[in-house]
Amino acid sequence: MDEDKRSAFANFKEWFGAFSYGVFVDKRMGVVRKEAFDQYDNLMLLLFSDFLGIPNPISYYMLELLPYMADELVPWERRIQNRKFIVAEKAAQYDFD
Repeated sequence: MDEDKRSAFANFKEWFGAFSYGVFVDKRMGVVRKEAFDQYDNLMLLLFSDFLGIPNPISYYMLELLPYMADELVPWERRIQNRKFIVAEKAAQYDFD
C-alpha cells in the first residue's frame, strides 16, 4: 500500500512537471524565440537595406558584415516571403483582438 502511494506520487510529480513546463516555460520560450526572430529580421533589413532601395548612412560598416551573413540571405528571404499576415503577427504580440 505504501509503495502504491509512492508510485502514485511519482506519477503525479512527473505529470505536474510536464504540465507546468507546457503551460509556463514553453510559452515563455515561444515569446523569446519570436523576439529573437524579430531582432534577426531587423538586422538583416539593416544589412541589406541598400538592395531594397533604402538609404543607409552606415552602409560602409554594414558591408564588412556581409561576407558573414551572405549565406543567410536566401533562407531569410524565403522565410519573410512565406509570412502571410505580417500586421496580424505584430498585433498578436500586443494582444490586440
